[in-house]
Amino acid sequence: MSRRRDDEGSALVELSWLAIILLVPLIWIVISVFEVQQGAFATSAAARAAGRAYALAPDDATGAARADAVVRQVLADQGTPGQEAKVTVTCDAPGDNCHVGTSVITVRVESGVDLPFFPSIFDKGAASFSLHATHTVPIGQYVESAPEDGER
Repeated sequence: MSRRRDDEGSALVELSWLAIILLVPLIWIVISVFEVQQGAFATSAAARAAGRAYALAPDDATGAARADAVVRQVLADQGTPGQEAKVTVTCDAPGDNCHVGTSVITVRVESGVDLPFFPSIFDKGAASFSLHATHTVPIGQYVESAPEDGER
C-alpha cells in the first residue's frame, strides 16, 4: 500500500522563503536610497553654506579656510560625519581678488556615500555612490570691500 503524501503546511514554508528572498533585497534598496538621498541633501547644503562663507570672508585665503570648515560642519550636522568631501572654489573676477564687485564665486563640493551592508565582492571594497553639488554666489557691483593697506 502506498501512502499518499500530505501537502498540508507547505504553503507556509514556501511563502516564508519567498518573503525572505524578495523582502531582503527590497529593504536593502530602500535603505540605500535613503542613505544616498541623505548624502545628496548634505552635499547640497554644504555647497550652499561654503559659497556663503567664502563670499563673506575678507579675502580669498580666509574664504578657502572657512569654506572647508563649513563643509565639514554641515556634513556633520546633516548626520553624515564620516562623509569625505573635496571643496573646489572658482572665481570669475576682474583681477586676482574674488571679493570685489561683479565677481562670481562658484563652489563645487564632491563627495560620496558608501552603500550600507554591501558585501565586498572580489576584494574591491564597499560600493560607493558619487555625489556633487555646486553653488554660485554673485558679488554685487556696489558691495563695500575691505580697504587696501595703503588706503587707510
